[in-house]
Amino acid sequence: MTIRIPAAGTSGDPSVARGARQSRTAWAPVLKRLLGAVLASAAMFHGPAFSADPKPLKVGVRGGVDEQIWEVVTQVAKKNGLAVEPVVITGTASPNEALNNGDLEANAFQHIPFLNDQIKQRGYKLVPVANTLISPIAFYSKKYKSLKDLPEGAKVGIPNDPSNQTRALVILRDHGLITLKDGFDPATGTATLADVTSNPKKLNFVESASVVLARSLPDVDTAAIVNSFAYQVGLIATRDGIAVEKKENNPYVNIIAVREKDKDAPWVPALVKAYHSEEVRQFILSKYEGSVIPVF
Repeated sequence: MTIRIPAAGTSGDPSVARGARQSRTAWAPVLKRLLGAVLASAAMFHGPAFSADPKPLKVGVRGGVDEQIWEVVTQVAKKNGLAVEPVVITGTASPNEALNNGDLEANAFQHIPFLNDQIKQRGYKLVPVANTLISPIAFYSKKYKSLKDLPEGAKVGIPNDPSNQTRALVILRDHGLITLKDGFDPATGTATLADVTSNPKKLNFVESASVVLARSLPDVDTAAIVNSFAYQVGLIATRDGIAVEKKENNPYVNIIAVREKDKDAPWVPALVKAYHSEEVRQFILSKYEGSVIPVF
């Protein structure tokens, strides 16, 4: 749209100059309306001007799988005018603490049972806004080919956080090595070693952080390792796991989380759209060969 502004008079006649001034005054409201129409039209055709703010959205992720996926998400978001900066949270630092404190705008590393436990334990004001993928937990071993081969008294490493410990215990239950209390449902609750009602092989459980289990696998007979940490040490669930959790009806779908106060922010659906793009889906399918599964 072209806006034509009347030129000021160039004659030396004062009456002409006064007429020019009056003309400009009369045109001012018209020009204001025209400029407003242009800006509204630009917004309509180009979408929200996320790029007007040079500050990118900081999204907390874990290294390895999530980091690689979010590199693709960032490229897709950029094409849509949304600046995203993945922030890799290492070691035992908490992406939820950083998000709750306002150091991040979002994070993407956890499933809902883990988030719910964190909210219960620490009072975080965080909510899930989208599903991302299933990152299966599996048992790995340098000594045995299957769980049924474990000897009596075998040393079994399991995660020490409630949600991933639950996932490990469910695998052991499903393979007949232990039983859990009656009525237990992983979709609605968590299980601990105190909920093990029978342990025929007298397995010796070693509780530890997932990052430690991934790097100390030779020190135990088998260990349940979260996929993101397993991947960092070259292990893939479907290729190297001696027992992998079921993918069907799995409550442990990973999510994108934001602060409660931001759940209706205009950048949230744009961020979700970037993750749920076909480019990201194809990257996950081709890169991880089924060990990480998109759920969108």
